[in-house]
Amino acid sequence: MLGFLSAILAGAAMSVQGVMNTRLGEKVGTLETNAFVQLIGFLLALLIAVFFGKGNIRLLPQAPWYAWLGGVLAPVITLTVMWAIGSLTPTVAISAILLSQLTVAALIDVFGWLGAEKMPFSWEKWVGVALMVGGVILMKIKT
Repeated sequence: MLGFLSAILAGAAMSVQGVMNTRLGEKVGTLETNAFVQLIGFLLALLIAVFFGKGNIRLLPQAPWYAWLGGVLAPVITLTVMWAIGSLTPTVAISAILLSQLTVAALIDVFGWLGAEKMPFSWEKWVGVALMVGGVILMKIKT
């Protein structure tokens, strides 16, 4: 249950953040907004880790090399979400983002990429992905 609630919260936060960042980017610039957002996020994450963290930062060297690159994706994600929302509408942009996330997640499951456990992806699930493609197309149609 916590997993689903976390996913719902993450999805809602991502949609709201994307629009907020896009609006800020219209005023101060996309790259400047991205840098500002990453800085604020870093500071907040650092405070949370310092006061509530239960992990062990000394174990970082034991993580696989590719796990270290996750932070590199944060500014890429923020930038591309702002560009997508700025070029499309929030609904169309987030629909396409969700489709991309689901497709890549399915490939990660199927092939066990990045250390994930291999999970079969049935034809019914691929039909679900195809239906999402249709949904994105329907969202893009002007009414």
